[in-house]
Amino acid sequence: MDKQTVKIENSADTLFIAHRGLSGIYTENTNAAFSEAAKCSYFGIETDIHPTADGEFVTIHDDTTRRVGNENIQVESSSLQELRSIALKKKVGIEDEGYIPTLSEYIEICKKYGKTAVVELKNTFERNQVFKACELIERLGYMDKCIFISFYFQNLLYIRMRYPKQALQYLVKKDSFGLILRLRMHKIDLDIKHTAVTNELVKKCHKHGIKVNCWTVDAPHTAQKLIESGVDFITTNILE
Repeated sequence: MDKQTVKIENSADTLFIAHRGLSGIYTENTNAAFSEAAKCSYFGIETDIHPTADGEFVTIHDDTTRRVGNENIQVESSSLQELRSIALKKKVGIEDEGYIPTLSEYIEICKKYGKTAVVELKNTFERNQVFKACELIERLGYMDKCIFISFYFQNLLYIRMRYPKQALQYLVKKDSFGLILRLRMHKIDLDIKHTAVTNELVKKCHKHGIKVNCWTVDAPHTAQKLIESGVDFITTNILE
């Protein structure tokens, strides 16, 4: 591998999470990106999941395959077989399987290497879809090493209904009135865009027992400032 991760020294107690796998080097959300991230020092590996039309779950960020694939189809209205048949665009000089993985494949990689699985529920899930994804991870014996994240608060509330102690993080772009109270009420942590992080916000979260994750940080000097502010996690494409 010619390109390498960028090492951050003196990271204190801040833990690093590989965004969509090691996506700074490998094609995002592929088994290669997950496996290579797992071989590094990351605490966790993040991915995005969508339900398919036939009730499976795949790891892909967008609503369509246009950006990452050689064909363009809607993810959630397509079957697993249709999605798996699409060849993914590869990064120059990088070899990987070239297809969209399933949630099970991703979890198995995290499990093999003992990495925390950070699973983003994309879009609004129906309650039964949330439970089905959780049940799949339960069958694989990995719920205790899983953090669920989402921009859609209701997705997280569905999980909280059934799993009162499950690690959850609410994705937001900025702080807002009542956010901390809302998180405290439901015992949910914060996953916020790094440009919105302030020392005051981190202190306020920690005062109320709320952990702070921040996304997506690729500049070393930015990571160092966030480490100094006391964030618990940094989600990144290339830093380690």
